[in-house]
Amino acid sequence: MWALCFGALVIISFTYWVYRWRNPRCNGKLPPGSMGLPLLGETIQFFASNPSSDIPPFVKERMKRYGPIFRTNLVGRPVVVSTDPDLNYFIFQQEGQLFQSWYPDTFTEIFGRQNVGSLHGFMYKYLKNMVLNLFGPESLKKMLPEIQQAASSRLELWSRQDTVELKEATASMIFDLTAKKLISYDQENSSENLRDNFVAFMQGLISFPLEVPGTAYHKCLQGRRKAMKMLKNLLHERRANPRKHQSDFFDFVLEELKKEGSILTEEIALDLMFVLLFASFETTSLAITMAIKFLSDHPLVLKQLTEEHEAILKNRENADSGISWKEYKSMTFTFQFINETVRLANIVPVIFRKVLREIQFKGYTIPAGWAVMVCPPAVHLNHKKYEDPLAFNPWRWEGPEINGASKHFMAFGGGMRFCVGTDFTKVQMAVFLHCLVTKYRWQAIKGGNIVRTPGLQFPNGYHVKIMEKQTRFIST
Repeated sequence: MWALCFGALVIISFTYWVYRWRNPRCNGKLPPGSMGLPLLGETIQFFASNPSSDIPPFVKERMKRYGPIFRTNLVGRPVVVSTDPDLNYFIFQQEGQLFQSWYPDTFTEIFGRQNVGSLHGFMYKYLKNMVLNLFGPESLKKMLPEIQQAASSRLELWSRQDTVELKEATASMIFDLTAKKLISYDQENSSENLRDNFVAFMQGLISFPLEVPGTAYHKCLQGRRKAMKMLKNLLHERRANPRKHQSDFFDFVLEELKKEGSILTEEIALDLMFVLLFASFETTSLAITMAIKFLSDHPLVLKQLTEEHEAILKNRENADSGISWKEYKSMTFTFQFINETVRLANIVPVIFRKVLREIQFKGYTIPAGWAVMVCPPAVHLNHKKYEDPLAFNPWRWEGPEINGASKHFMAFGGGMRFCVGTDFTKVQMAVFLHCLVTKYRWQAIKGGNIVRTPGLQFPNGYHVKIMEKQTRFIST
């Protein structure tokens, strides 16, 4: 008898728990949606890859079923997904008041608990200003010759090879440049390969969070630990042998650490360096790979881009001089091309925030403590805003210059957390394109698949043959 009562109690308790899981408490009306399986939620469906350039199936299917705002559960956390431009804009404008930057525990474990994305308020603003010291306009003006030299030397190297796997090659180029500016790292003179650790990190970044040897997630964490160990050893070496003059970002960080009453800690500084190294090379190499693919597929775009850059050479007093800041700012069609590339590349596929106070929006209630996930691809591929949204059309950007984010364009985030490395990415892309179209021609040998995940995209196997050509315009 007691066994029957106990069994019945267990069944009732389990049934009630499942019911509460599927129907969370709310003071108003929750957005429609499904919370998925107990504990797992819809995590497995969310992590599924997408071999197309369209909105991820996870989001697209639920948009059709529930509308632009819906609820789900990811890695045990209730989440409201927003593909609504008005709600996205509201979220970014209320940063720090109603919403706070947040990422799942698995992401925090990967990027570090003191990474810049997890910090808020004054500490975040302090780190943002530090990064702007490196990537702000005045610094970028001084970096132009280095960026052009890096692009020119790599293109020359690639032109002597049979084929180049473009994503890998551009990632290597940008990592070397960024690591040099950040920590004066030179792979040829280093006993350890820092980038190899980031490659291992990348391969498991978007994977099911199972910390078991042999899994992609385990390899990801191993790559992070090794990279962090190298950065920590370098930090201690610099402290023991300080330089007389600042030559890189690490020197600037060390000066900040030495200041009396500094709020910067070694842990925060190392997490910052790690995130900057990762973000700069992975996102920009993706954008450049996509850019060359689009140029290969659209001859008219290539023609107009080439004409713009050859005109810059023709108008130079000295054909051998490097790109000036004035020339860079004059690249009107290039910026249109870059905007269209990052719109379709969707470099920032998801943006997470945490709800600080209960929100009422368009008849729905979003409870405090829940997460919200903004989905930029759904915004960038909205047929109501962009005619034929999957088509590559740089001319759609003719008109006012786009310098920041808007309701319909958030390729680099939005609000106060708009990516501080945006200008660095644009400069690298513009300079690389200038070197490419004025001196080289290329041929796609093997087209790779653009495999999208909720967090990243991997253009695998896109091989090209780079062939040098004579520059058409020579100064007299």
